[in-house]
Amino acid sequence: MADAGTAARVATRSRENTRARLMDAAMEVFAEVGMDGASVEAVCERAGFTRGAFYSNFESKDELFLELAARVADVRVQSVKQRVAELAEAGAFSAHPTDVPTILEQVLDLGADDRMGVLLMAEIRIHALRDRDVAKAFLAQDAEMHRNVTQIIADIGRVKEICFRIDADQAARLMLTVWESAAVRAVIRGLSDSQLRLEVGRQLAAVAQLFLEP
Repeated sequence: MADAGTAARVATRSRENTRARLMDAAMEVFAEVGMDGASVEAVCERAGFTRGAFYSNFESKDELFLELAARVADVRVQSVKQRVAELAEAGAFSAHPTDVPTILEQVLDLGADDRMGVLLMAEIRIHALRDRDVAKAFLAQDAEMHRNVTQIIADIGRVKEICFRIDADQAARLMLTVWESAAVRAVIRGLSDSQLRLEVGRQLAAVAQLFLEP
């Protein structure tokens, strides 16, 4: 029985590794050529698997795309939560009130934000406009991210005893809108990943200044 259990665990890990490699490969291919331009064969070739391995894990390219969209969304939300925890541990939230724009910039300055990630999110948005399932996944991610950033802004306001010109919910939506548009423009301009993050951070800091009371 122990041998059977071990074999089952090994098989489960193997299947999970296969799915992960297929999703990693799909992320690269989708970002490079878009979902419509990506074929199952291209994903399999990039991952080093056969079509049989693909269809033993996913019913279709659409199913893979939806799972990938959910994974990207979860990574972005978890990145924000982790950054907040790191800043809190470092004592950033107890700093001088004039550091608020810098804190907000640091919260949204995610190391995961790079050209590939921006391209993939753009692809997800395009398909969310056309596909209800993708739209549902995208809106769920967007709402979760919005809730997280709203809570961060509200917490900063309470801890630092400052006032905002607009409520935390509106401020979060404004910050996220600027974040997304600045990242897309940076990619269009051909900026490197490090330049992309610097540019996004600069614009976030500038926007934060607009909704802080003097």
